[in-house]
Amino acid sequence: MYRTPFPKPPVLSGDDAEQKRAEILAYFHATSDRYEQLFEVLSCDEAYYKKPIALRHPLIFYFGHTATFFINKLVLAGLLENRINPKFESMFAIGVDEMSWDDLSDARYDWPSVEEVSAYRQTVRATVDRLIRTKNLALPISWDDPWWIIIMGIEHERIHLETSTVLIRQHQLKYVKPHPAWVPCKSTGAAPQNELVSVPVAEFRIGRERSEPDYGWDNEFGRHEASTETFQASRYLVSNQEFLAFVEAGGYTDDSLWLEEGLGWRKFAQAEHPTFWIKDGNQWRLRLMLEEVAMPWDWPVETNYHEAKAFCQWRSRLCGQSVRLPSEDEWQALYRFAGAEEPTNSNLHLDHYASSCPVTEFAHGPLFDVIGNVWQWTETPIYPFEGFEVHPIYDDFTTPTFDDRHNLLKGGSWISCGNEAQPTSRYAFRRHFFQHAGFRYVFSSAPAKLESSHYETDRLVSEYAEFHYGDDYFGVPNFPRALAQLAIKAMGDKPAGTALDLGCATGRASFELAQHFEHVTGIDFSARFISLGARFAEQGRLRYTLVDEGELVSYKERSLAELGLDKVAKKVEFFQGDACNLKPVFTGYDLILAANLIDRLYDPSQFLQSVHERLNPGGILMITSPYTWLPEHTKRENWIGGFKKDGENLTTLDGLKAMLGSNFRLLGEPRPVPFVIRETKRKFQHTLSEVTLWERR
Repeated sequence: MYRTPFPKPPVLSGDDAEQKRAEILAYFHATSDRYEQLFEVLSCDEAYYKKPIALRHPLIFYFGHTATFFINKLVLAGLLENRINPKFESMFAIGVDEMSWDDLSDARYDWPSVEEVSAYRQTVRATVDRLIRTKNLALPISWDDPWWIIIMGIEHERIHLETSTVLIRQHQLKYVKPHPAWVPCKSTGAAPQNELVSVPVAEFRIGRERSEPDYGWDNEFGRHEASTETFQASRYLVSNQEFLAFVEAGGYTDDSLWLEEGLGWRKFAQAEHPTFWIKDGNQWRLRLMLEEVAMPWDWPVETNYHEAKAFCQWRSRLCGQSVRLPSEDEWQALYRFAGAEEPTNSNLHLDHYASSCPVTEFAHGPLFDVIGNVWQWTETPIYPFEGFEVHPIYDDFTTPTFDDRHNLLKGGSWISCGNEAQPTSRYAFRRHFFQHAGFRYVFSSAPAKLESSHYETDRLVSEYAEFHYGDDYFGVPNFPRALAQLAIKAMGDKPAGTALDLGCATGRASFELAQHFEHVTGIDFSARFISLGARFAEQGRLRYTLVDEGELVSYKERSLAELGLDKVAKKVEFFQGDACNLKPVFTGYDLILAANLIDRLYDPSQFLQSVHERLNPGGILMITSPYTWLPEHTKRENWIGGFKKDGENLTTLDGLKAMLGSNFRLLGEPRPVPFVIRETKRKFQHTLSEVTLWERR
């Protein structure tokens, strides 16, 4: 049995800072040693430069990448003043996350020699060693502590320790050789008959707190309230033997078993069986990292998501029940049910083998391999927990995967170590991607619950999302909220049945008005704005990006609950509409708010001369506008003010009085209300909007 004293992640709290310094130093060097030891399995220099698969860089890139990551992040964090090798730190900076299986990269690089990269790694190692030995250390180490970046670099290398073994496993055998530090499992036997285990109803919270004393990636932090119905899970991971039945039944040729995306991948790849299976006459063999062996039928099959999903579709057809992969919440439920907290009783963290092993070897309660052996595909595309924030030093670790195309893997594999080995870890890969990953299936009548990972990226919509729901700037209160408060105050003890927020944009005033009115209708000409408000009302959570400078963005999240508006969401509905041509159904309101609307209408006179028909007698019309008349919005001949008439100034207020006077009484004097719109991190619009209140006669 293969064992290694590979250290576990250090706890980032304690009373003895110098002891912790020594522990981190040992963790760093052990990780670097193990990573460099992995590349000793390559049989010749050519192996570094020949791509194992067309979609990825050659291995020379990954040999240098983890070292340059350290330097780039330490420089960004201000922990290092000078670079070591700017050329390397550019060349080795960015890997390949192929968008699809057919994104073939033909990029050509003038890669340095193995000796040059090895020497560079040793220089980086000495630099980080010196930093760890001399940098002031106070415990605990938290998210915003410079020491967090040092741990980040170590954990990043541990991720690549695993992903590099997958690439090496896909290399031609002539490019690899056996190594005493990478000995696979030798045990195999008859595969078990898989059985189902009932997992009871569960409710729990997942998501880490910043105060926890160990390292985590950004997507692990936040809050998610999970609940799962009773379901049945396979006792074992699906073995090679169990998957063979699917292969022999023609599963790879039956298009009806494959989802559209999976079918596209299967046809492109011309897949006829799992990637690591090798047909040898009438026999099957299995490609391990450094060798081919007779097929161990009791080991877990290793597939991508598409293959696992097709198997579940086939299994459903056979048994007449719903069979699918577990969701992330269901995996967490079965993890808790199985009591799999002790990782030493798992093929995990390189504690046992340099390969997977029989699915019957490591029991976790009534289940086997809840953690370890191979990763397990889930139905869940990765999404951010409530309260998600990116780390400023690695702002693109997770956010590029919030696209509903990266599914979560859970449980870890035989080589998952450090953060990867934690049940709180959340790693997601494209569904055609290969990792040391297999699956278990569940029987459930309920579909998998899928959470939204959508971030609004439309620049104008995002600006208005921030304008309505984001931060206050320069001490200026939230504009839609301020208008709603003025409107509610003006209503006094008048009936408060229904209100119309006309030109509602992304909807903040609609929600605020609903705190006073029984029902609020929000209408805007822009479907983009309306869809954001409607989505916020339905989901209670809003995520959007903000431009900081150039192509750099930051990520924001808001919830109705934190704004105190969650209780009124059901009282609000949104529609797309034209203020100058509203449908007859939009009538009978006690209040109409037209915020910053009239100077954007193509025919403001038409709106103003008919708006009284939408209001109940005694109802209030609130009009706000900075009176920014522009011909691209309103033809010059349709302006109601802002020009000279008969040689005298005609203001917009004059025009409003003329058009509304026969049906409305002006309440009080106009008043200015300021607002600020953020365009970039350093550019803002500061505007005064004039507010007038009109009571229908």
